[in-house]
Amino acid sequence: MKNKVLVKIFIPEVDSDFDVYIPVNEIIWKIKKLVSKCASDLTGGNFDFSKEYVFLNSKTGQLYRENDIVINTDIRNATELILISVNEIAI
Repeated sequence: MKNKVLVKIFIPEVDSDFDVYIPVNEIIWKIKKLVSKCASDLTGGNFDFSKEYVFLNSKTGQLYRENDIVINTDIRNATELILISVNEIAI
């Protein structure tokens, strides 16, 4: 699986976390969109995927930009990411 990394994604809004394989050659906004829709499905619609969300590295606090490609970031196997609403953080 050289072209994918296994990450843990925490979603505080619904108090859930998921282990997800993400492709390293994909853009962050596409990953975020897919994860948001999956989280909504897995939580029975309790997660509102229509809001604006960002990925945040839980260890370093790194905020990932929309157009970053996964391979060009510090996201690797076992990285723990937080999917959080833009309204809930102060940038």
